[in-house]
Formats: sequence, C-alpha cells, structure tokens
Amino acid sequence: MIDENEAGRQPLLNDATIVLRAPTQVWSDATGDMGDAAIHGVYHADTRVLSAARLSVGGQRPETIATQPRGASGITHVALLRGLDDPTPDPRVRLERVRDVTAGEITERLVVRSGLREQLLVPLRLELAPDASSMAHVKAGAPASADVPVDDGGGAWRAGGVQVALHAPGARVSVENGVTAIEWQLTVPPHGSAEALWALQMIEDAPVVADAIRPAPWQDVSVATGDTRLARWIETSLADLDALRMTLARLPGEEFLAAGAPWFFTLFGRDSIWAARFLLPLGTELAASTLRVLAALQGDDVDAATAEQPGKIMHELRADTLEMPGEGISLPPLYYGTIDATALWVCLLHDAWQWGMPADQVEKLLPTLEAALAWLRDHGDSDGDGFLEYVDETGHGLANQGWKDSGDSVQWKDGSLAEGPIALCEVQGYAFEAAIGGAELLDAFERPGGDDWRSWAANLKRRFAEAFWLEDERGRYPAIALDARKRPVDTVTSNMGHLLGTGILGDGDAAAIAARLASPQLDSGYGLRTMSTESAGYWPLSYHGGAVWAHDTAIAARGLGVEGFDDEAGNLIRGLMAAAEGFDYRMPELHSGDAISEATRPVPYPAACRPQAWSAAASIQALATALGLRPDGDRLVSKPLHSAPAGTITLSGIRLGDRRLDVGG
Repeated sequence: MIDENEAGRQPLLNDATIVLRAPTQVWSDATGDMGDAAIHGVYHADTRVLSAARLSVGGQRPETIATQPRGASGITHVALLRGLDDPTPDPRVRLERVRDVTAGEITERLVVRSGLREQLLVPLRLELAPDASSMAHVKAGAPASADVPVDDGGGAWRAGGVQVALHAPGARVSVENGVTAIEWQLTVPPHGSAEALWALQMIEDAPVVADAIRPAPWQDVSVATGDTRLARWIETSLADLDALRMTLARLPGEEFLAAGAPWFFTLFGRDSIWAARFLLPLGTELAASTLRVLAALQGDDVDAATAEQPGKIMHELRADTLEMPGEGISLPPLYYGTIDATALWVCLLHDAWQWGMPADQVEKLLPTLEAALAWLRDHGDSDGDGFLEYVDETGHGLANQGWKDSGDSVQWKDGSLAEGPIALCEVQGYAFEAAIGGAELLDAFERPGGDDWRSWAANLKRRFAEAFWLEDERGRYPAIALDARKRPVDTVTSNMGHLLGTGILGDGDAAAIAARLASPQLDSGYGLRTMSTESAGYWPLSYHGGAVWAHDTAIAARGLGVEGFDDEAGNLIRGLMAAAEGFDYRMPELHSGDAISEATRPVPYPAACRPQAWSAAASIQALATALGLRPDGDRLVSKPLHSAPAGTITLSGIRLGDRRLDVGG
C-alpha cells in the first residue's frame, strides 16, 4: 500500500516502470503491479483511470525475476510460481505478464508456462482499483479518488471526461468494496502453456490532443558507431519519441512531440520546438507539422489572463484549467506564458527551410513569421529598452517564463531571487538569431522587411554587449539575466551556452563562454550543470539550480561545435553518453549534478519525467554535433569534431532517410 507519509508530496518516478503510447501511459513497479507508489496507475490524457492492479496466483504474489522492455510501448515481466511447483530455486512453472499500450488501450496477457509432466490447474486473481484523479492532483500527492462508480458487472466506469471499458474474456468479474476483482481458472497442459487476457479501453469525451496515426518519419534511420553507447542511446530515444508523437484534435494530420511523461503529455511550444529542431537531421516532416500546429494557435489578441498577445506562440495546451494545489498556480487551458517560444518558432522555420522543408510549405507560414517577428518588437520588449523580458501579470501564472521556469531559477550569486521583469540572456540570443534568420527568409521569398530586421538585430547585439557582460576572478561571462532595475544578475549558469552559434556574441565572447562551460564548476562529467557549484544557491538536486538537463547540454555542445570549440563540445557529448549508459539509454528529463569523479553512475533526479522529448531528441543533436552535420542543398555535409575524446564518437555509417553519409574515425 502507499505510505501515508507520501500524501501531499509530488510522486517520485525513478524506481517506477513505464510503458506508453500517447495519450496513454501505464506506471507500475518492476513486477507489473500497480498501487504501491503514488505515481502508479493507468492514465489517459490528463486523467488517471486506474490507481492499482495487483495479481495473485493461487493466493500468492508471483516472484518476479526479470523485466524486459519491448520498445517504449511494451514490456514483459517474468516471474516464478514456486507456490504451484516446489520451493527450490529450480522451478518448472513460470508466469509472463505481457503488457502492451496503444493509444486509448492497455492489454495484458498472463501466460503460465509449465515444464511439469502433469496437468496444472492455476487460479489467477487480479484486483483493480478504478480511479478518476486528475493529473494535477496526482502530481500534488493527493490520494486516489474514492468510490468511483462502476457498473454492476464491473466492466465500465467514468473517470472525469474519460469513459473506461474493462474486458476480461472467460473471467469472473465482481465488485467488492470498491475493488474490481477478475478471476480465471487456467488449465495448463503438461509441458505446455495457457493464458488469460485483460484489457482497458479509454475514450475521452472532448480531446484537445490525440494520438498520431502515421508511422514515425524516422523509421528507416540506422546508426552504426565505434562506441555502441551512442547507437543504443539513439535507438532507445527514437522508440520513445515515436511513442510521444501526438496531434491536435482539430488538426489530426499535423504531428508534434508531447513534452514528456507523466505530467506533460501535451503540446508545449518551447519543448516541442526544440525537440523538432534537434531532429532536423532525420528530415523536416515533424518540424513542418510542429510549425503548422503552433501557427494555428498563434496569438491574435491582448489577454492578460492567458498572456496572449498578437503574434505570440503559445506555451501549453490542456483540456481544462490546470490547477497546481499548494503552488498558487492556475493556468488557463491555452496558456501563452513563455518569453522564448516565439523567437524559437522563427528559428525552427529558418532551420527547417535550410534542411530542405519544401518551399511551398515554408511560404504558407510567412504570415505567421511576420507576426512573430512583430511580436518581438512590439510586445516582447515591453518597456522599449531593446530587450525581450517577461513578468507574470496575473499573480497565478508562471513567475519565470524561460526554459528554467521554476520560481527560484533566476538567482543572484548570493542565492537571493532576482525581481522581475526579467530579461534572460539566452532569449536575447534567440531573438537575434530569429531576426537574422527571418530577414533571410523574407529576402528569399521576396517579401519586404529584411533590412529592417537586420537593423533591429544589430541594435540588439550592441545593447547586449553593453548590458549583459560581467567579470570575476575567472574572467568575463554573461549574466543569466537583467532584473527589474536592469542590473546584470551575476550567477554563473548554463544559460550562457545557448548564446553560442546565435550570432549575438562579439569577438572573444565565445571563447570566454567555452572556458566557463568546460570548467569543473559547470561540467559535471555527466553533462552541464544548470548553475555553478560556486553559487550560494547551488545544489546538485536543484531542478534549475545545479541539476543536469540533457537538452541544455546538447544545446551548449551544438553551439560549441558551431563556434569551433571541438574539445569542449566533445567533452560534453562524452558526458551525455556516460549518463545515457547509466540510465539504460532512456535519458530522463534531468539528473543530479554530482560529479562523475564522485558517482560511478549518474544520480537520478527522482521526480524527473521519462521519457521526455527534448532529452530523447538530444541524442540526435549529439550525433549531428559530433559529425558537424549540416545541409548543403540536397546533400549532407560533414565535418566531424577533430579532437573528440578517443573512442567517444567513431561513426562507421549513418542513414538519414534515403540519403547516406559515411564517416570514418
């Protein structure tokens, strides 16, 4: 049973097992049972429909000996049934729980195999606890919903806006004290097997997001490496990314990547953009559909309650208002509280065009581009000082609206919090890159305004050089942000890595940033810490104040490669590969900032989402950075890192759709 002390605490995820196919996910323990941890259960969309499922065989719990994932959407739990045979460690009867998830359905086959000479009668009993808890309440540590009405036969119930149907062919189903019990009597022949099946089918009344129905566009991708860790990381990541693909209900043919499981099984502007950007070497199809989905939701009006503004790209989409108990946060179903997604949308469009997105598709998005650029000038810069900045005007929205969106992410070096409006350093880099890339697109399609945006970008670059740079005993570095009084906030953070390759930096700036990123204060050996160990607010398990995020490290490595800092880029990639190996190649949302010299395996951040779109997609960005891969017309051009650590990046071949590029050594 769930420990009562867990009530009111966000569930930990690191020891749980997950299988998924968006918008459905199942969390259990290593035996396949659910109910002994707060996260356990079957979820569809933003509702938990089942909080517990416990199996017994002959009145005893099976003894699990192996858990075997089958991609992202299937898993097999292998257990001994010594209560039916004999108590020795050499039993001849075993159970396999073969679980599969598709969008809107979980099925589980219970297969009993016997090596005995005689027939075996096997009683199975599965106890289910129907639930109707919202995802927000699960995240807040609230108890499961009590007394969920179940029909007389135990075969159906309603969980919020989700209708649930139970199927258990050949079983006796009954309802006892809120528990749905399923019982089978299996006859297992000598040296044979028998199986039972149960399934849940879930239909949401009014979905805003839905499953993807086409095969993933990267089905033909194959990677061979001298160091097999990279190939295994990519293989696992692509399976997870396949399972995270979703569509808008109103645009069923347009796919995007859900941000991550369990909490963020929906469209997020920033997350979906970065994940699509990382995956451009595998083709432009996902990037193009992500761009169109976000364009369809682009802001039209000024609305303080939703943070909508004309031209702005949204942050988060839900079916209902998202209430976060105990946090004082209430977000409307369509929320625009992000300072960076609009510039990043422009960057993605420009990059997708360079990677080969068809010109007619690009051209159809140019009105969205022009509106997004206008937002940078007219709304992103709210006080006319030349910088993009944010502040929550509602009192119940996100206090911080960059990628580090926790309430304590923007700190002074002494640990005190900066006061908003906040102008983040990396957002200025994104805006510069968007203005230059946008100008190039406007010129290429013979639309006016290109020179105006180049002038706007030049002014931003000048102002950035004047306002953001600081110096300490280790040299120059950019502040994480400017505060409400336009003072540079002096904490040394990973944010500076996002500036590399954007074009906003001046002479010598990239070298100063590369030196900081390579320092032991930021580079943990398993990736880049979000905050320097020398800051008062640093803690290795702080969400944005010392932990390591794979996507953040991949962005920094990407920029280092672009700027010509091969050694530093290679070291960060090597750290990510070491971390991936430690997590069995399913990289979580984030992990601890403990140094590799002090931890033989990366220490989990116990509440980290997994799989998570931009963490999984970071594997492809790591590959592209290692290869120095870039498009050149209809060809792929490669300039591998010349000084990557030995044995770290040795590629014998890569297939990208129908194009093949062979890279040695």
